[in-house]
Amino acid sequence: MPKLSKKDIAYLKGYKASDYDRPSVAVDIVIFTLHKKQLKVLLIKRAESPYESLWALPGGFVNKVSDKNLEAVAYRELHEETGAKAPYLEQLFTFGSKDRDPRDWTLSVSYFALMAYDDIKLKAGTDASEARLWPVNNGKVSAKLAFDHTKIVNLAVERLGSKLEYSAIAGFLLGGEFTLPELQEVYEIILNEKLDKTSFRRGLAKFDIVQETGRKTESQGHRPAKYYRFNKHAKDSLFFPRSIVRSAK
Repeated sequence: MPKLSKKDIAYLKGYKASDYDRPSVAVDIVIFTLHKKQLKVLLIKRAESPYESLWALPGGFVNKVSDKNLEAVAYRELHEETGAKAPYLEQLFTFGSKDRDPRDWTLSVSYFALMAYDDIKLKAGTDASEARLWPVNNGKVSAKLAFDHTKIVNLAVERLGSKLEYSAIAGFLLGGEFTLPELQEVYEIILNEKLDKTSFRRGLAKFDIVQETGRKTESQGHRPAKYYRFNKHAKDSLFFPRSIVRSAK
């Protein structure tokens, strides 16, 4: 941030933020995971009005005193609902209108997160009576959601599908290590497309995203599969110059 001039400092001494209308600012998070070969999203059942007993996305209002930035709010809410820190978090979109929240003119800065199922410890936050993973079918969840959260979930599912074509972020749904068949299966489940195994693995090798861990799955009458993890540099270069999905069909 640029250094303030003396003129700026003098101006700010007389500035009153209360002279202007200010909307409430919230952060809502679409938390994706994969369980029993199905994409799922974490929802909480509201314990308070408005929309008591309706399902909603985890989220909360910005605390101007304690929250350093919007991402800090997202991580705070993530930990409150899952007990863990998501390995992948991305800002999705900002929603705002006078009608989206009956309490006030509210901005919602939405995020989506990817987490391995085993890392999630479901627990309802202070404003929720229950937390549950809901399946995503045909890009949607069947639950009736509070506010405009259905719109947020739909956009997040669409964004996730688009990003998978050009990135390896699907691995974040599997935890620290995974087999190549598991990684390919994530793509196929979310995109609802069958991919060619040889072409998919050739693409991963070409883009140098994963490396062997040295471990293998336990043999159960078939050849053990090798475990992989992201390369150390991968978090900074998870995106492919062209679609790995199209080349693997």
